[in-house]
Amino acid sequence: MPQRSEPTYYSLLELHPSASVIEIRHAYRELSKRFHPDTTDLPAAIATAKFQQLNEAYATLSSPERRLSYDLKIGYSRFGVIQAPADLNHPVAKFYDWSKSAYLDASDRPLSQGEIFALFIMGLTILGCLLLAIAIGLTRGDAAFKTQLTPPTPVVQEQIYHFSQTNNSLEIKK
Repeated sequence: MPQRSEPTYYSLLELHPSASVIEIRHAYRELSKRFHPDTTDLPAAIATAKFQQLNEAYATLSSPERRLSYDLKIGYSRFGVIQAPADLNHPVAKFYDWSKSAYLDASDRPLSQGEIFALFIMGLTILGCLLLAIAIGLTRGDAAFKTQLTPPTPVVQEQIYHFSQTNNSLEIKK
């Protein structure tokens, strides 16, 4: 990386150019708390200038496109940072040791106490629902399936009679 007389955005945020987005955000938050004009003991003019520099650095480095163009401007290449994996020359048919992986199969680990408790509660709920359904079925029996029809009132019977008479007269006229 070429030496420059003016500080880079990375040096303003006290970071290496290979820093991740999370590291950039964390450094910006810490430094912005330290140099904010309302919270620092520095003179207002110095604090304001430093805070503006931090904001400009963060705005550039937090945007992938702007960061890439800035890295090219200062002469930093991200391609030199990328390292080839150590097992690059091993044959593909070689058994892969999954214990090195950050992603574990769920069946490879024991259940936590919270998971066991959740399964216990779900089992109790299913059992309770089954017992409740059996109890309702036994107490109500066949009465649950019987329907009771109430006889129509005289007013309803009269309306049914008039309706059937008007329909019969329409059918005869056709």
